[in-house]
Amino acid sequence: MEEATHDELAGVVDLFDALTRPELEQALVEVAYRRGADVRDDAVAAAVAEAVREYYLVELPADAVAGEVDAEAALVVGPVAFPMLPAEGEDLPHILDVPERSIDRAAAAEHVAERLREETETVVDDGDAERAATLIDVTYDAEAWGSVELEATRDRLLALTD
Repeated sequence: MEEATHDELAGVVDLFDALTRPELEQALVEVAYRRGADVRDDAVAAAVAEAVREYYLVELPADAVAGEVDAEAALVVGPVAFPMLPAEGEDLPHILDVPERSIDRAAAAEHVAERLREETETVVDDGDAERAATLIDVTYDAEAWGSVELEATRDRLLALTD
C-alpha cells in the first residue's frame, strides 16, 4: 500500500466521526485492497500512531463518543488535520460495519488542551525547542478547532524557542 498521508487518515475517520484503531486499520486494508496493493500491519500501526502524535488524529476515551464503541478509546479528526478522503475510500461506509457515532466536541477540545498542557511540561523539562515549535502551531490550531484557551501553554513553549 502506498503510504497514506495524515490528512488521508483523518479523511477516513471523518467519514465515520469516530473509529477505533482496529476499525481504522481495517479501513486502510480495504482501501489498499481496492487499489490492488498490499498492507503491512506494522506500517499501518506506525502511521496511525504518528498521526495521533502529531495531532492529526485525537484518541478520545470511549465515553466522549456517543454510540457504540467496542474499545476503550476512539480516534477522531484532530485540530491540525485537513481531512482528505484517499482514492478508493468513498465506499468505506458501505464496506465497514461501523455503528453510527457522534463526538462530544467540547470534551474533544478539552482532551486536546489537556494533552498539550501535559506535553508542554515534558517538552519544557527536556528543553526540546524543536518539538516546542511544533506544539506552538498546534496550540493555535487547537484554539481555532475547539473552545479552549492555550495562551499560557503557548507562552511556555515560546519562552523555550526564543
